[in-house]
Amino acid sequence: MSETDAGDEGLLTDCVDCLAPAEAFAVVGNETRLAILEALWRSPERPVTFSDLRRRVGMRDSAQFNYHLGKLTGQFVAKTDDGYEFRHAGEKVVRAVLSGSFNENPTVEPFEVPGECADCGGTLTASYLDEHISVGCRDCGRLHAHAPFPPGGLTDRSDEEVAHAFDQRVRHLHCLAADGVCPECGGRMGTTLSQETGPLDVAACSVHRCEQCDHRIRSPVGLSLLDQSDVVGFHATHGVDLRDSPHWTFEWCVGDRTTVLDDDPWRVRVDIPLDDEELRVTLDDELAVVAVERRRLG
Repeated sequence: MSETDAGDEGLLTDCVDCLAPAEAFAVVGNETRLAILEALWRSPERPVTFSDLRRRVGMRDSAQFNYHLGKLTGQFVAKTDDGYEFRHAGEKVVRAVLSGSFNENPTVEPFEVPGECADCGGTLTASYLDEHISVGCRDCGRLHAHAPFPPGGLTDRSDEEVAHAFDQRVRHLHCLAADGVCPECGGRMGTTLSQETGPLDVAACSVHRCEQCDHRIRSPVGLSLLDQSDVVGFHATHGVDLRDSPHWTFEWCVGDRTTVLDDDPWRVRVDIPLDDEELRVTLDDELAVVAVERRRLG
């Protein structure tokens, strides 16, 4: 389970080529300019010449077309000797539109997903609301996973495919954040631990925050261990491949298997029981593994 959010602090203010957020939205908030960006996106080859781009948009008035293209050039579109090409901001706008982030509000009936409740063993279901997928127990209401999922990700996918895509998205976004790379802007991401875990039902959670855009990801500590070598090897000796099941099916990943040993400096332990053994993994405040203990149960 993880949560992401973004705030206003930490935004770049010294970029001379950047537009203020309100001005940037005003520039692209025009049907013709969005059509230009989409035509550039759908072009089989780039750069695209002025005349070819105008033809693709279907605009006869050359001067009017040049006016709107000029508004995009610099921040969203780059002009080269061979024509026009995207800048990163332009690609982000087109991807957001095509993914449905700005123009769709789909509704999805709750559907069953793999796994059982970590508390009561009940059936798990996924629901979609406010561009977030939540996985929870139908019987006791225990929340197992919660994270953003773009509306476009629901298109032409079965329930099973949506569940798989959601699991992969959470894994990869968290992996980037834990490695110090913001999945939104590519900026430097720092990690801290916190006992303010709501709505996560765990003793402590990790909080990844981008120093550049303030994008944040909050998740259980156990989620960071899905690709940790000791944890992967421990499961492999028991014939379990952590890639074969969604992250919410592992109790130590989303359940309350985390113990706070100290908060100055931070030390937390995640207990991972499997068959007749248990792996105890101790981490510091940056989610670095500082100790691993493997012991027999019973």
